[in-house]
This record gives sequence, structure tokens and C-alpha cells, in this order.
Amino acid sequence: MEDPRWLSPQEQRAWRAHLAAHRLLSHQLDRELQEFGLSLSDYEILVNLSESPDHRMRMSELADATIQSRSRLSHQISRMEAAGLVIREHCEDDRRGTFAVLTGYGWDTIRRVAPDHVASVRGHFIDLLTPAQVATVEEIYTQVVDHLQEIRSAR
Repeated sequence: MEDPRWLSPQEQRAWRAHLAAHRLLSHQLDRELQEFGLSLSDYEILVNLSESPDHRMRMSELADATIQSRSRLSHQISRMEAAGLVIREHCEDDRRGTFAVLTGYGWDTIRRVAPDHVASVRGHFIDLLTPAQVATVEEIYTQVVDHLQEIRSAR
């Protein structure tokens, strides 16, 4: 058996900085969205629906897009339905299929909240970096995401 390839001190610092930045940024953005009665997960779903044709997505596609289990997404959508942000509609072509659909109130909510959320993303992340660093972050995370999506789709 081979010895593990331990992280070098610099690799360890980079990995831990990534973990801390991700957790702290997610926590901060979630906290700020709570002022609007939303969680970061709610916001992500609203964005996906608002960018989809007819503001609707099959639940299975929405689960994949938000990297959630079908069961967790179903609970999340139930909470969002109770808040009037989305509704579920049955798929006429497939009896087992269900759509999540953005309501008028959900559309108004995303339009009202998005400017503040974008300002938060800028203030806590984008504006702290130079344009070259933003390009590097995009390149790095695209490579990581592509790799992990390949693994995910192979299952």
C-alpha cells in the first residue's frame, strides 16, 4: 500500500482557506437573505426558476441544478409553497413528473431581493479581488466543477 500524498503546508493552507471562505461567505449571505425571509437555498431555487422558460422546472432537474436530493428538495419546495413563492404542477406528459413553478409573488420577491443579494456578493467576494483574480477563480472552480460533475453523472 502506498503512503498517502499528504498536503504540503501551502496546499493545506489553501485548502483550509477555501473551506473557511466558503463557510463564512455562505453563512453571511444566508444571514443577509434572512432579512427578506429567505434562506440561501430558497434564493438559489428562485434564481433557477426565474431563469427557466415559463419560470418552471421539473423537480428532478431542479434537484440536480441545486445539488440537492429529491427528498430534501421536496421539503424545501413545501416550505416555499407555504410562503407563496412557488407551486407544484403535475406534468401532463408524465404522471410521475412534477414541476416547481414560480408564483407571481415569487417573481416579485426575486426581483426585489436580487439587487441587495448581488451587492452582498460584490461586497463580500467579487470586489475584494482584482479582475485577474476573478478570472483565476473562475478558471479554477470551473475545472473543479467539471471534474465533480463528470463523477456525479457517471453514477
